[in-house]
Amino acid sequence: MLTAREAARALGISLDTLRRWDRAGKIATERDAANRRMVAASEVARLRGDEPPATSARNRLRGVVRRVEVDGLLAQVEIDVTEPGRVVAIITREAAEELGLGAGDGATAVVKATSVMVTR
Repeated sequence: MLTAREAARALGISLDTLRRWDRAGKIATERDAANRRMVAASEVARLRGDEPPATSARNRLRGVVRRVEVDGLLAQVEIDVTEPGRVVAIITREAAEELGLGAGDGATAVVKATSVMVTR
């Protein structure tokens, strides 16, 4: 989550414009415990028109993270795929933390050759 000021800066607009967009329903915001506007990074990406990175991988298996097991520099991510089956990927701890993966989250296993990458 970003503060309203951080979101406005990322969008290249003023804080007042962000507030107007919120009142007009053009941007989804939430309120924190102190009643300050907070904006999800995904909402900023949507408004900026950011697209996911292009990749040559074609095999994508959507599913739900069953568990994330961190050991040293690596994280084992187990995904229950929509089709019958399960995919287990070994990714770096940093990648797992950056993706914010946790049990019950939606995720996609991208399969390329013998490697399994995880996206969100």
